[in-house]
Amino acid sequence: MDKKEISLFIKCPLCGKSLMDNDLMLGNKPSVKINIQTTEDRGILHLCSVYGCILKKMDIHVEEGEVVDMFCPNCNKDLSSNEKCEECEAPMVSFVIRAGGIVRICSRNGCTNHHIVFKDVADEMSKFYYEYGF
Repeated sequence: MDKKEISLFIKCPLCGKSLMDNDLMLGNKPSVKINIQTTEDRGILHLCSVYGCILKKMDIHVEEGEVVDMFCPNCNKDLSSNEKCEECEAPMVSFVIRAGGIVRICSRNGCTNHHIVFKDVADEMSKFYYEYGF
């Protein structure tokens, strides 16, 4: 049985603008571009848009285990949610999926915890299935 890859189209939950970067590909798909800040530096993080893929590229050094603040590159607002990571207690960061739902990732470098949340399950799951052809 082949595993179907789902490349998510991600938007900022605050300004609604796309976070997709067609200029930098990860996993052969456009990456998700986010501004990041550590206690020492500011930079750019690119994440693989394929759900479950942990490929990433950063233009600054981030220590393993360090928590980073993440910001929208369009509106520059903080993307942290009130939710804490179940694995390491770091803040989770939220993004809107164009097809419906929210994807949350852990803000700690090296933690791979992530999940999708549907608020209106019937409506958002219907859009999600329509977009990805299930």
